[in-house]
Amino acid sequence: MAHVFDFSSTSGSLPLLADGMLVSLKITGTAVVAGIVWGTLLALMRLSGIKPLAWFASGYVTLFRSIPLVMVLLWFFLIVPQLLQKLLNLPPTTDLRLTSALVAFSLFEATYYAEIIRAGIQSVSKGQIWAAYALGMSYSQAMRLVILPQAFRNMVPLLLTQGIILFQDTSLVHVISLTEFFGVAYAVGERDGVIVEMLLFAGVAYFVICFGASSLVKTLQTRRKKARA
Repeated sequence: MAHVFDFSSTSGSLPLLADGMLVSLKITGTAVVAGIVWGTLLALMRLSGIKPLAWFASGYVTLFRSIPLVMVLLWFFLIVPQLLQKLLNLPPTTDLRLTSALVAFSLFEATYYAEIIRAGIQSVSKGQIWAAYALGMSYSQAMRLVILPQAFRNMVPLLLTQGIILFQDTSLVHVISLTEFFGVAYAVGERDGVIVEMLLFAGVAYFVICFGASSLVKTLQTRRKKARA
C-alpha cells in the first residue's frame, strides 16, 4: 500500500520547529565567532617563531582534527559540565547541555578555522610584511593592520563554507539530549506518526538555508575574481 503523505502536523508545529532552529542558529553563530577568534590565535601561534607556542597549536589542531565531533560533544557533556559551570560562573539554572555544545563546537571548529586562516595568511605576499617593517611597524602591528585584513578578504568564501558545514553538524547534538531543529522535527514526527513527512520538511529547510548560503559564497567568489581581473 502506497504511503499517503500528511503534512497537517507541520503548520501546528511551526513554533516548536522555530525554537529548534533558533538553537541550531545559536550554536552555529557562537561557534563561528568563537571559532574564528580562537582559530586566528592558533594560526598565529603555528606561524610563530616561538617553538612552545607553535608546538601547542600544532598539537591542539592535530588532536581535535583526529577525533570525531560526536565524541567531543560527549566528552564535554559527560566529563566536564561541572567544570564548565565553575569556570564560566554559570547559575544553577543554566542548561549545561547547550553550554557544553557551544564550548565543544567552538573549540572543535577552531581547528578548521585555524588551518583556513593559516593558509590565508601564507597566501599574502611576504613583501607586504617587509613593507610594513620598513614603515616602522612591529610584527603584531603588521599582522593586525596589514596581513590579517588582506588574508580575511581572501578567506571569506572558505570561512562561510565552513560555517555551512557547521550548521549541518548541529544535528549531532542529539547525542547529549539537546533538541535542535532536526531533533524537534523527528520528535514531532514520532509523536504524530508522520516521521517521513517531518524528515522531508526538515530536509527541505536545511536545503533552502544551505543552498542560499552556498549561493552567497559563489557570489562573493565571483566578485573577488572580477576585482582581481
